[in-house]
Amino acid sequence: LDDPIVTVHQSIGEAKEQFYYERTVFLRCVANSNPPVRYSWRRGQEVLLQGSDKGVEIYEPFFTQGETKILKLKNLRPQDYANYSCIASVRNVCSIPDKMVSFRLSNKTASPSIKLLVDDPIVVNPGEAITLVCVTTGGEPAPSLTWVRSAGLLPDKTVLNGGTLTIPAILPEDAGTYSCIANNNVGNPAKKSTNIIVRALKKGRFWITPDPYHKDDNIQIGREVKISCQVEAIPSEELTFSWFKNGRPLRSSERMVITQTDPDVSPGTTNLDIIDLKFTDFGTYTCVASLKGGGISDISIDVNISSSTVPPNLTVPQEKSPLVTREGDTIELQCQVTGKPKPIILWSRADKEVAMPDGAMQTESYDGILRIVNVTREMTGTYRCQTSQYNGFNVKPREALVQLIVQCVWAVVPSSFSHPDFKGGAQHPQIKEFLPHISSPSPLFHLETLPPHPIPPCPCPPSLPSFPAAPSGIGRDSYGIYNCNIINEAGAGRCSFLVTGKAYAPEFYYDTYNPLWQNRPRVYSYSLQWTQMNPNAVDRILAYRLGIRQAGQQRWWEQEITVNGNIQKGELITYNLTELIKPEAYEVRLTPITRFGEGDSTIRVIKYSAPVNPHLREFHCGFEDGNICLFTQDDTDNFDWTKQSTATRDTKYTPNTGPNADRTGSKEGFYMYIETSRPRLEGEKARLVSPVFSVAPKNPYGATNTAYCFSFYYHMYGQHIGSLNVYLRLKGQTAMENPLWSSSGNKGQHWNQARVNINPPTSFQLIFEGIRGPGIEGDIAIDDVSIVEGECMKSDQPANNLRSGAVGTLAHIRLLPVPILMSVLSHQR
Repeated sequence: LDDPIVTVHQSIGEAKEQFYYERTVFLRCVANSNPPVRYSWRRGQEVLLQGSDKGVEIYEPFFTQGETKILKLKNLRPQDYANYSCIASVRNVCSIPDKMVSFRLSNKTASPSIKLLVDDPIVVNPGEAITLVCVTTGGEPAPSLTWVRSAGLLPDKTVLNGGTLTIPAILPEDAGTYSCIANNNVGNPAKKSTNIIVRALKKGRFWITPDPYHKDDNIQIGREVKISCQVEAIPSEELTFSWFKNGRPLRSSERMVITQTDPDVSPGTTNLDIIDLKFTDFGTYTCVASLKGGGISDISIDVNISSSTVPPNLTVPQEKSPLVTREGDTIELQCQVTGKPKPIILWSRADKEVAMPDGAMQTESYDGILRIVNVTREMTGTYRCQTSQYNGFNVKPREALVQLIVQCVWAVVPSSFSHPDFKGGAQHPQIKEFLPHISSPSPLFHLETLPPHPIPPCPCPPSLPSFPAAPSGIGRDSYGIYNCNIINEAGAGRCSFLVTGKAYAPEFYYDTYNPLWQNRPRVYSYSLQWTQMNPNAVDRILAYRLGIRQAGQQRWWEQEITVNGNIQKGELITYNLTELIKPEAYEVRLTPITRFGEGDSTIRVIKYSAPVNPHLREFHCGFEDGNICLFTQDDTDNFDWTKQSTATRDTKYTPNTGPNADRTGSKEGFYMYIETSRPRLEGEKARLVSPVFSVAPKNPYGATNTAYCFSFYYHMYGQHIGSLNVYLRLKGQTAMENPLWSSSGNKGQHWNQARVNINPPTSFQLIFEGIRGPGIEGDIAIDDVSIVEGECMKSDQPANNLRSGAVGTLAHIRLLPVPILMSVLSHQR
């Protein structure tokens, strides 16, 4: 049982205001636990129960998974300003004691606000000391301040003192976005960010390009030649270049044309074009890169142009390929490069798309030598060396190949395996599929069997031992341990294999009503039934490994179900799952286990099918949480809805469409929208599906359906706006018919609200469907979705047509109730 946490919220859209009189307040208590936690609330020393106070409501949100407990204070009264305590309990399981957390609610309680006392961005030189100051400007209780960095952890040398962050001597790798976050568990945390830019110049390179209008790679008198210099500069807008010839400044002229490449095409690059090369143009050309602000050392690059400046050529010395070495040695692969200037050499694997020993796909070398330390057998193969354009000629790369052969001792492979396609008595597996590829030189084999079996000795290289084909395949009498001793010039190794059939997957039994009725408010049980395929084809099944997890979760909880005696073909096996949380669905995974290991698994989903959920009262979603209130993307549409906020949207967003803030006007707040830029086409659809909502009639013995007010905000701005449809899908429905609500076309640069009365007779989902219009200026957004018990208020509703899409729309939808038949059956093995 982890420590519980209480967070405080106001009604939708009011999270940034103070908690003053006549406001509704929600206190949310959360604690991670196993088994599931139970919560209770106190106000001072008074125990709060549902129904004990008309101004207090305690409930579990019907759209969560039973892990939270909400205390709702309706229209705050003076007595509601008090100290509240949440007690979390797992009923003393494993002697785990209860845990309690308290929160003091007052008329000054407010969510946090902060201010950064620094510029944005901050441009500094390496070695300078940087101080970032963050101060709180509001919030009760007093918020706690933390600093985070977008690119990972804060630098090790960082000094933190409250809201002040100091980096004593900043380095280029310390650059990035730093954010101050204030949190007091009231409303949403406040966040302010600044970007630190560390000025730097690095990686100076050059290349020579012969006349592009001739196919000759050589520099010739009377033709054009271009010299290019490139550096990495931060910030790039401060970068300047100067050119010199033989130490004297050089200015652009008709024959000596100096240009700076477009930074979007090739950042940090300058070119010197020499038109109609003459003998007097021979000499040393220097380009100097510097930053306007100073404080950073310049980078100077010298390039010699003369009659001896010639393109490169690559060769491999005859004795250097193939190279034979042994595992663990150090080896040098060599390519000889000629020409002036000598370019950088790039090494890569030529025989397969794998990384080089240093982890990169290419390795640079300035002398043509690739040195590999601690060679392994995986490094056997062909290596390519080729010229780079950098520090040389910008011409077609020259390349050569070097073959490396690594001799190795056979390593012991895992001592137990099952053929992935081998089921008992079905076919004969090939052991050779489980041995590594043979290295040079070829090994000699000797095969032992324990217990002895009538199979031939190990065949000659390069084949490896395999089971002989037989009409009936390999059966249980052929299971056992097989040892293969392998010897070559580099040494000897021994491989042992345990050969066994893999158990077939179990088959779940679906023909009975499985949920077990229990008079318990939070949990239910389920009768799981299955049969075992071909149980006699393999060794006796000793147990089953049962895995279970809530639908949508990642972690499996596992336990073993022991099997007593032999399982007969067609025998129905029953196991009762208990303590399942209503109304959640679960994935169940079942795996048979023999003394040799696990067999094939099978998975199914189990669902709770009780007809009512007494806790459906209201649902609010502003899409602020990471799980977007358990909404999911439809798998059958053309593209997905996207979670977005103005502060985090891409800088290349399409103008003249989409919202400038969320529904509350916050740049930090999130909403869901459809992105209609390319490659989206006209008419393509994106659907967002709500969680399943369970409802209950007010009269358990009557047919009257509970009425709900469904409302949401939508934003449809742009000249290419398509359509927004909302569908109501009842339990058991597969096809979507007429929309519950619909709107099309440009509605202006503002948020509109829609309200619809619904009377669902059974569990239901709401589906938002966005349809792309004829162009890219057609983004559609939704925010602040809510479902509240009771009909929508009519006093503030204008009379609008269902499909008008005006600022507020109201519609009434009534659906006939569907009778539900339940049966309770018992099962025996």
